[in-house]
Amino acid sequence: MSTERDQELQTAKEKHVTWLVVKTGITYTQAHELIDLLGVGNLPSLVREALLLLKK
Repeated sequence: MSTERDQELQTAKEKHVTWLVVKTGITYTQAHELIDLLGVGNLPSLVREALLLLKK
């Protein structure tokens, strides 16, 4: 069962996913994978990697 803290973290993650999708145009799945790999601590790195994904 999820704790309140786990739910807060999941909500924050979803907000970052949505932000990354809107900002870069990648898919929700790609955004989830990037955040799982890189975390949310370095937004410029997330944007850079997302833009690289678009070039593929």
